[in-house]
Amino acid sequence: VQLQASGGGLVQAGGSLRLSCAASGRTFSKYAAAWFRQAPGKERAFVAAINWSGGNTYYSDNMKGRFTISRDNAKNTVYLQMNSLKPDDTAVYYCAADLYYYGIGDRYGYWGQGTLVTVSS
Repeated sequence: VQLQASGGGLVQAGGSLRLSCAASGRTFSKYAAAWFRQAPGKERAFVAAINWSGGNTYYSDNMKGRFTISRDNAKNTVYLQMNSLKPDDTAVYYCAADLYYYGIGDRYGYWGQGTLVTVSS
């Protein structure tokens, strides 16, 4: 599976962005997927995860209520809708996927290249 993240950019505080993670491979619908982020000078951190069907999700407490993860298996794409963005949300956002692992850790076997989100105050 190859993952391609997109949708990052510059947005003002309080604004919204939707990130997309497009996957290659016909079996992506069987994979759990997740978003992580890495802010400048910080370690990579969990944002949200979604199971293969989209019927179950996890969120980091910091993002709960502001971010929504979803997927469209017909399009092999996972999304991260980000609302009420704050300057602290500035980071490179990475999507990840795995056939067997689903959780908040970074044990996903496949990773995209990252997309930069910058939130100005």
